Amino acid sequence: MKKFLFTLTILSILLSLGMGSVIAAPTKNVGINVLLTEPLSDASRAELAKFGPITSEITDLNAVTIRMDLAQLEALKALPFVAAANPDAERKGIPITEVAATDFSAGYSTWDLDAINVTDFAATRTVTYDGTGVYVAVLDTGLVDTWRSFFPEGRIAIEYAKSFGGGGGETGEVSDQPNKWEHDQNSHGTHVTSTILGYDFRGAKINGVAPLATIIPVKVLNQNGSGWSSVIAAGIKYVADLKAGPLAGSPVVINMSLGGSALDAVEKAAIDYAIEKGVLIVASAGNEGEAGMGYPGAYAPVISVAASGWVGEWLPSVGSWWQGYGVKEPTAAKDYYITDFSSRELPGQDLDVAAPGSWVLGPYKVNSGNLSSYYYLGGTSMASPHVAGIVALMAQKKTSLTNPDAELILERTAIRLPAGSRTITSPYGLETVSWGSDATGAGLTTANKALADKLLSN
Repeated sequence: MKKFLFTLTILSILLSLGMGSVIAAPTKNVGINVLLTEPLSDASRAELAKFGPITSEITDLNAVTIRMDLAQLEALKALPFVAAANPDAERKGIPITEVAATDFSAGYSTWDLDAINVTDFAATRTVTYDGTGVYVAVLDTGLVDTWRSFFPEGRIAIEYAKSFGGGGGETGEVSDQPNKWEHDQNSHGTHVTSTILGYDFRGAKINGVAPLATIIPVKVLNQNGSGWSSVIAAGIKYVADLKAGPLAGSPVVINMSLGGSALDAVEKAAIDYAIEKGVLIVASAGNEGEAGMGYPGAYAPVISVAASGWVGEWLPSVGSWWQGYGVKEPTAAKDYYITDFSSRELPGQDLDVAAPGSWVLGPYKVNSGNLSSYYYLGGTSMASPHVAGIVALMAQKKTSLTNPDAELILERTAIRLPAGSRTITSPYGLETVSWGSDATGAGLTTANKALADKLLSN
C-alpha cells in the first residue's frame, strides 16, 4: 500500500488541505537538554553558566536547558554532576455550533471501533465500560477553535487544558501559552481526540472508544504539527503533577501521537516520573516503515502502537464503506494487515501492539472558518488513541492499574498477527502489503479481551 505519512483522503464534502512548513534545523547555538545527577546548586549553576544561559528548569527532574555552542557538548557531558545531555530533539505529530449530545456512547459505529470490539456494527457497544471517571491527556496540537462543534463541552477538562511552546530548538525557553490550546490551526489533536471520545458528524453521533472519558488537551506541538522534546517533557510532567495533585483519585492516561528519531534524556526522565506517579502512557510507533520506530514510543516502558488495517476497506460494492460493512466476528488475524508506513521494531526498540491506523475518519478542519470537515487519516497517530481509549476502559475497571500491568495485559491478550501479506482493495485499486515479525508487536489489540484479563479482577 502506498506510504501516506500525513495522508489525507478527502471526502466529497470536504475542502482541500494545505500543509504548513516544518521548523528549520537548529543553528550552531542550540538548546541542550541536561539531566543532572543531583538538584541544581549554586556551584553547579555557575559551572553550567560557563557554557551558556540556562533558559529552562524542571526542578523535580533535576533537568535544565542551556542555550550553548553545540561544539561544547562533550565538555558539558564531562562535568561530574551531568548524567546526560543532548540537543533538544524535534518532535512531529504522526498522522495526519456546540454539540447537543452529552456523549456518543449510543452513536454510530465505524469499522475501526468494530475491529477493536468496542462496538458491533449495529450502533451498539459490546463492552460495559465507557471511560467514566478516567482522564486522558492528549499531548498534541490542541483543539481547533470550533471544537464544541465536534465534542460535548463536558467531556473536555477546560480547567486543566494547557499549552506549552518554545523549546531549545527555537528560543531555548519553554513557555506557557494561555488559551492557545483551543486555537489550533493544524487539527491533528482534534482528530486524535475524536477516536477516544467519538464526535458529531453533521448532527449524527459517532461512537468513541471511551466516550465518557474526560479529555485534557495539552498542546505541545505548534501550528505546523512540530515541536521539541523539552516541550514534550514539560507537558508530561504537567500531567504527572495533575495526577499527583488534583487528580490523585482518578486514573490518568497520556496519549502521544508524535515522535522523533532519538530519545531525549529529559523526556525519558519525565516519562519515568509520570509512570512513578501512576500515569498510564501510550504513544504511536511512528510512520517510518523499515527505518524504525520513533521516540518516545520506542522507549520500553511506553505502550507503543503500530498501525493495522482491515482487508474490507473500500470494497467497491459499498458507497460509504465506513457505514456499510461490519467487521466479521470474532476478530480474525486473516482479516487484517500492517500498513507499509507503520514503523518496524529495530534492535533496542520496543513495539507492543497494533491497532487501526488506516483510513480512520474524524473531524479535521483546514482553516479557521465555521465549515465542519472530516477526513480519513492514515498513521500510527490514528492507531495510538484506539489503545489509549482501551487503556482508559481498563483503568475504569481497575482504578489502581499500573503502566506495566496495562502493557502486560494488552500484550498477552492481543490476537497474534504473524508475518505475511494481504491483497486489499484501496482507493488506488488492488494492492499487496507485506510485513515481517518486526512490525506487529504482540498483535492486534481488542477491548473485550483486554477487559477480560484476570489482572483487572484482582
